[in-house]
Amino acid sequence: MADTTGNTQDTGAPPDAGSGPQPRKSSWRYIGPGIVVAATGVGAGDLVATLVAGSSFGYTLLWAAVIGCLVKISLAEAAGRWHLATGRTLFDGWASLGRWTTYFFGFYVVVWGFVYGAAAMSSSALPLQALFPDVMDLEWWGIACALVGLAFVWFNRYAVFEKVMTVLVGVMFAVTVYLAVRVAPNLGDAFAGLLPVLPDADDSVLYTLGLIGGVGGTITLAAYGYWVNAKGWTDTGWMKVMRLDNRVAYVTTGVFVVAMLFVGAELLHSAGLALEKGDQGLVQLSDVLEDRYGTATAKFFLIGFFATSFTSLIGVWHGVSLMFADFVARGRKKVKVSTGEAIASGRPEKSWPFRAYLLWLTFPPMVLLFEGQPFRLIILYGVLGAAFMPFLALTLLWLLNSARTPRAWRNGILSNGMLVVAGLLFLVLCVKQVWDQPWSEFF
Repeated sequence: MADTTGNTQDTGAPPDAGSGPQPRKSSWRYIGPGIVVAATGVGAGDLVATLVAGSSFGYTLLWAAVIGCLVKISLAEAAGRWHLATGRTLFDGWASLGRWTTYFFGFYVVVWGFVYGAAAMSSSALPLQALFPDVMDLEWWGIACALVGLAFVWFNRYAVFEKVMTVLVGVMFAVTVYLAVRVAPNLGDAFAGLLPVLPDADDSVLYTLGLIGGVGGTITLAAYGYWVNAKGWTDTGWMKVMRLDNRVAYVTTGVFVVAMLFVGAELLHSAGLALEKGDQGLVQLSDVLEDRYGTATAKFFLIGFFATSFTSLIGVWHGVSLMFADFVARGRKKVKVSTGEAIASGRPEKSWPFRAYLLWLTFPPMVLLFEGQPFRLIILYGVLGAAFMPFLALTLLWLLNSARTPRAWRNGILSNGMLVVAGLLFLVLCVKQVWDQPWSEFF
């Protein structure tokens, strides 16, 4: 039995899970939060990264994309397991590790949200401008997307949010699978790409690690536990369901990234074409598709591009606002708010911190659409973004091996191994990101 004598605020050790709720049978009809995290985590940047990998190296790095999905499975499962095993939110767990976690998250969520808001607006606007070039400028399309996202998340609760995300994921799935089939992938080369071979290029190790680390989500992995609670899953009886849901999330993610790598390998690599590394690369791809397969295929792709970008926008608008509401509640010493049952009640989605962060994501970033992104802010955004994933992996490793988690639900050898690999991977990428920043121009 786990130690139950500790202070729940400091160590969080609740009764052992052995006497907990009876497990529910794992069933496909419960699936939901996994679809949301897959839709939010796979943004335009992930699709461009895999397209560029395919266009540069063919199928050589297919294995890296698959490993990226496995790494993220372990992180999301750990976050979901913490919420269900302890009945507490992830931020409540972080707070038990010391004040430094509160300072880091508070600074991160403010700076990251400001810059990400502008990036999400631009990414959603690009395919709309390409589809309707004469309607309005890119900046105004971005503002329109942000306002629609704000209204949708403000006036709806998780159940409606999940249904809409599921529809948009269906669009993403149909488009990416259609393109992968249309380019007629060489399955022999694709299977050979599952062998862990590095491309013959400078910095191939770091490039490969970057592809692994960039597949499917950053802070949205931490939001997964909140969506699990918002679904109504609040205790260990839902553990099997959550694990199935999480696997579905990253199988779906895997289909997206592998399909786009096929497109890059067959459509671009074979023709020696190169794409830009930003979201603009997807607009370039639509031009290539139009030349090769016609206008209908190009427009179909742009619709999928919009679904990919807009799901990331509304997913962050909802999930990170939910985390911010919990952050504020915990900071105001309302410890009872930082529980899975409180998230499931829907009250945080109506709270002023939730809505205040929604407004922060929506309106201040609009300035960046017109004025350009401030240089120093971009450096801070890059460093904080790189630091979040090792922070998530290493704190989950800490929480799930301590008395804060009931003994029955602590990490096993496999979970520890995956979290250690994830932590080291993201630590290397973080150091590289910090090293590559032009610090001399910052001061």
